[in-house]
Amino acid sequence: ALDTLEKEAKEFDKDSEIDRIMNAFRLDAYAVLDLQPGVPESDIKACYRKKSLLIHPDKTKNPQAPEAFDRLKKAEGELRDEKQRARLDDAIADARMLLMRAKKWDKNDEGLKTDEFLKEWREKTKEVLIDNELRRRKQMKGKMQEEGRERRKEAEAQQAYEKKRKYEADWEETREKRIDSWRQFSNKKKEDEPSTDGKKKKKKMKVLG
Repeated sequence: ALDTLEKEAKEFDKDSEIDRIMNAFRLDAYAVLDLQPGVPESDIKACYRKKSLLIHPDKTKNPQAPEAFDRLKKAEGELRDEKQRARLDDAIADARMLLMRAKKWDKNDEGLKTDEFLKEWREKTKEVLIDNELRRRKQMKGKMQEEGRERRKEAEAQQAYEKKRKYEADWEETREKRIDSWRQFSNKKKEDEPSTDGKKKKKKMKVLG
């Protein structure tokens, strides 16, 4: 009976952690890992190891385990990447500064330590992160559109070049034919020209035999 209860308790812990990860704000890697901003990298590694072992898809039948595990892994990767972590830390700091400006508080105000402010800070951080993500996607879309225009220009230039090369090749290929036609035309014209005495030149008769 005790073994059964212990097993059920472990499954409950797994399901609870999976639910927490699935409900965490995905743009905030700290929230996904349930860590406070500014923790050392050693804490990030330890936290990820503990939670990944708990919710690993091979150790639970929860159908959401694979997706929760992927989100956890992605969050750990973002926090271990210096540039991505710096962007996240800047967004969190910006959210705090915006709240302080709105309340006209300085960094020594006692209100910064209250649970109410921490809750407002988390919500403001979401707003800042969403705004940053929308701006990033807009920039990415603009970049992709610009790259698309450049590719079209390159394709059009390549087509024009190939068309010109084909025209030059065709012109060169028919050059001898045009020269022969011109020679025949010139010779016929000379034959048809009147002589100096006003009479047409007679064609020379070919001698048979």
